[in-house]
Amino acid sequence: MAKKATSLKPAAAAAGKAKPSVAVIDPRKMRAPLTQNPHAIRDTREKVLEVAIGREVRAFRKKLGITVADLAAATDISLGMLSKIENGITSPSLTTLQALSRALGVPVTAFFRRFEEERSAVFVKAGEGLDVERRGTRAGHQYNLLGHIGSNTSGVVVEPYLITLTEDSDVFPTFQHEGMEFLYMLEGEVVYRHGSNLYPMKPGDSLFFDADAPHGPEVLTVLPMRYLSIICYPQSAG
Repeated sequence: MAKKATSLKPAAAAAGKAKPSVAVIDPRKMRAPLTQNPHAIRDTREKVLEVAIGREVRAFRKKLGITVADLAAATDISLGMLSKIENGITSPSLTTLQALSRALGVPVTAFFRRFEEERSAVFVKAGEGLDVERRGTRAGHQYNLLGHIGSNTSGVVVEPYLITLTEDSDVFPTFQHEGMEFLYMLEGEVVYRHGSNLYPMKPGDSLFFDADAPHGPEVLTVLPMRYLSIICYPQSAG
């Protein structure tokens, strides 16, 4: 049964600081156009060897900051042929791949990377997530990792946690780390701090924010409390 935890006071007030105002979000101001269509069908030729090679050639060329004409001059391959290779229209010979590898400074095998790359998935049955230690564990916050994929094609690491707070938990509004974080309340109630703003959260409420600002539960209003926390950051920051 949910229990009111009214005796817990905001950390800011306890420290003698001015109480921050409760932030109010107008959903109508959040309608930014999406740059990606989640229902779009990926090019069915993605697993075709020519397409995979072409994408790698273009990626390596752009990484060096050179044009198709520059690459053509360095390899003695015509502009037309290079265009066909990068667009996956033609299959380059081994001699052509060797010339490209020398000009781009990569091994021939690098052109086959995307074709051979596996796409991973992690399935976790109910109650089988991994309990992990994080900063808030010392404050009585239980972290259950629901899945993890390290190196991947997106260049982004995503860590989904189920976080549980009980009567033994303490407030901890000073989390701070790289990346973005998304919270979704499942059970209980909390006043959650992000920077200088406070957000009263009930089941069904969500909060999406830049995790570089200090954040965390400020007032544990109704316990026990459970919420999803999804943290995203670049692989290079892992």
